[in-house]
Amino acid sequence: MDAVSAPRPATPPATTAAEPAACPGCGAVLAPPTGRSGADGAAAACRRLFEETTRGLREEAAGDARAAATVALADTAYAAQHPDPDDPAAVHAVVDTLVRRLDDDPNPDPAPHRPTVWQMTTADVAADLDVVGLEALVDTWARTVAEDWSRAARS
Repeated sequence: MDAVSAPRPATPPATTAAEPAACPGCGAVLAPPTGRSGADGAAAACRRLFEETTRGLREEAAGDARAAATVALADTAYAAQHPDPDDPAAVHAVVDTLVRRLDDDPNPDPAPHRPTVWQMTTADVAADLDVVGLEALVDTWARTVAEDWSRAARS
């Protein structure tokens, strides 16, 4: 009788876990999406986290003015932390819009003093969702982004 060996389980292909990297916009340390590395991967991970965090609110925005206002504030706070590298002058307009949405005093000209440290990022918003409502988190995040820009302009 010939011994028939049992088939061996397939060995999964070796995967290399992407090393966490800091987002070049806000500095949040995130694991980049599979296949990406460096600043580009961290930026993509940050954008994806932001989109996932605000998705439910975006779905409500069409029929809920309060949700729409929160989405607009979140988008502006994200844009203020992640200015378009191809249009550095646009950051002033973004920060002005942020301050107006918060009903705060006019902000100082943020250029060229970009904050080097952020008090809060979209990663902090996502991390606190289980204990604080998204609307309150977005408001706090937007206010800290405006404060960070104001502090950077004074330094």
